[in-house]
Amino acid sequence: MVTASILGHVTDAITAAIGDHGVYAVFLLMMIDAVLPAASELVMVYAGALAAGAFADEHVILFGARIESEPWAFATMVAAGTIGYTLGAIGGWAVGVYGGRPYLDRHGRWLHLGPERLEKAERWFDRWGDATALVGRITPLARSFVSIPAGVFRMAFGRYTVLTFIGSTVWCLVFAGIGWAVGSNWETFHDNFHYVDYAVLGLLVAGGIWLLIRRRRSSRLARRAADPAG
Repeated sequence: MVTASILGHVTDAITAAIGDHGVYAVFLLMMIDAVLPAASELVMVYAGALAAGAFADEHVILFGARIESEPWAFATMVAAGTIGYTLGAIGGWAVGVYGGRPYLDRHGRWLHLGPERLEKAERWFDRWGDATALVGRITPLARSFVSIPAGVFRMAFGRYTVLTFIGSTVWCLVFAGIGWAVGSNWETFHDNFHYVDYAVLGLLVAGGIWLLIRRRRSSRLARRAADPAG
């Protein structure tokens, strides 16, 4: 319950930031999400709802001017999310290129890129090749852990940027479109969205149990390998 409450506060903080700062908050949050999870689904859903005029006192404002046309407001929010995410992804790629594995060995835990997650990313790149930059961008959770490994594995900058831009555009269009469709029913949707907090909590618990079982199983196998007589 405590974790669910924390998650609920996070979602409220994100929606409040977008409500107060609009386009700029979407841009910044999506830039962060390219390297660290920042609830990009919620960010773009709320951005779409804001563009649709779901909130009487909140509007899409760019460079001090209010965008009156709802379609143009929607396009502005999608562009802010896409461009912000792409720039953040380029920054993550640069960290991977110039820092390499030694950097991740020292600081990976702060970026949620420990050895196990990096190995998983490497398997993705072995399986999908450069297409990982596209597939990863439309895959929940994994999308925030593609940027730095792409640099570590020396993916070509041009292809990486183009595929990232395409993937992030699709992501932003889909979730902003959901927000646009929700429109005036946002409050009901937002209340129901809190059930996602409990789903996330359940996934965290299940993931922790799975990791514990896997670790114990690995320990038993290691002991058997070290003691053939046993």
